[in-house]
Amino acid sequence: MSGGGPSGVRSQQLVVRRKVRRQGASFAVGLLVLSLGPAPWSLAQPAALTEHPDIRLFLVAGTAEGPIGRDALGQIGEQWRAGYAGIIWDMARALRPPGPQMFRFFSLVDFLQQQTGEQHGADLARWKEWIWEQPYDPHPDYGFFKGQWYSQLDPGFAEFFPRAVTSLIRLDEVEWGGVGVNGIPPLEYPMHLEVGEAGYLADDHIVFGITVEGEARAYPKRILAWHEMALDRLGGVELTIVYCTLCGTVIPFESVADGRRFTFGTSGLLYRSNKLMFDHETRSLWNTFEGVPVVGALAGGGLRLTHRAVVTTTWGEWRRTHPETTVLSLETGHRRDYSEGAAYRDYFGTDGLMFQVAKRDDRLPNKAEVLVFRPDGSAQTGANLPLAIAASFLQRNRLFHQEFGGRRLVVVTSVQGANRVYDAQDVQFVRQLDDAQVADQSGRAWRITEDALVLDDDSGVRRVRVPAQRAFWFGWYAQFPDTRLIH
Repeated sequence: MSGGGPSGVRSQQLVVRRKVRRQGASFAVGLLVLSLGPAPWSLAQPAALTEHPDIRLFLVAGTAEGPIGRDALGQIGEQWRAGYAGIIWDMARALRPPGPQMFRFFSLVDFLQQQTGEQHGADLARWKEWIWEQPYDPHPDYGFFKGQWYSQLDPGFAEFFPRAVTSLIRLDEVEWGGVGVNGIPPLEYPMHLEVGEAGYLADDHIVFGITVEGEARAYPKRILAWHEMALDRLGGVELTIVYCTLCGTVIPFESVADGRRFTFGTSGLLYRSNKLMFDHETRSLWNTFEGVPVVGALAGGGLRLTHRAVVTTTWGEWRRTHPETTVLSLETGHRRDYSEGAAYRDYFGTDGLMFQVAKRDDRLPNKAEVLVFRPDGSAQTGANLPLAIAASFLQRNRLFHQEFGGRRLVVVTSVQGANRVYDAQDVQFVRQLDDAQVADQSGRAWRITEDALVLDDDSGVRRVRVPAQRAFWFGWYAQFPDTRLIH
């Protein structure tokens, strides 16, 4: 893969030659040298872009010192729009002190202050808040710029942002997550063990339990947190199991959508502190909360991955209720400290965030866990808005009915705090008989299974499972600020 840009750019004799340092890490950012006659910065553009500065001027402004950089900023200023501020921020973030790039950082910040009238100085967090408060009116080539700028960190980033790329999300909310493409390596069809072989797990260790077509498997948090994605096959179904550690959510998706099978990876990019995954087939970026492509060739095409049910529980509870389960082996092919709590220890241990988000809500702590629901494809108004229920509330109300998306749901919560959601329909469930059964208002017993609540007296009568997952409150709210919260 190459981050050099399309041939049309290369034909303009752009040469990348410069190295700068960011926080001690060396990466090629590039001094763009153009020889286009007596007016070297008057760049030819497609007619549709003539109302905007050539996007390459921004790259020059971020990499060149002295008259060349100042001239580029001057030309940008002549056609300035507030929507360009996100581009300047992207460059300033990469060039922020300490380091030899300090002069360019302050040059960009000064330029931003002159163009906007805002006086936030070197406070990039406050600049980001201001940018997100503005209507989104980006440069048409913002995506292309982002790909070229980030390609100096990893050439693979450029493939996500070809020229004229379609984006359904604000690109000024897409941020580098600190690693390259697949820099956090997904597990690919990982080895698994029978219950009796999993001596490395204690009963109180957290696992994510999934059952498909009668086959059960546990994915320990201590393993999955290091990889954030597992490509697996369960019950004959191809799955992509995504774990966004930053926003605290695990979602199993079927890997086939609209008859097409996709192979997913970790892009190394974030949107509102939530990881963006990508498919290898088209290099489109996908929102992992929704399972839809949001940037690239597939964006806007109506594709949506099918969400499978998952439960967050303890190994002891899962193996007692699923003695036939398998569980991931520590033999993953990677060298990691897979001990309980080792991955993201500092992050999970505080309520602080690693990356800034545009919207937060203080009704719950940032990392309070919530059970979340979002309607698929239907109008989101009134009672059909996204829904979050605090896990602490469900622990106190272990049998809880709630209307959502035109259905009457019941959430059943175990003693250990595992939540399972079912479509109750016309049945009123009134109490839990034990860990394995609930009773309805007529006194009938129903078995709790991963697929459905099953009437004891007639196994043909079932109330099916509804996929739902846990998340950190801040992560969910950042994505869906119109969420209804029950706490």
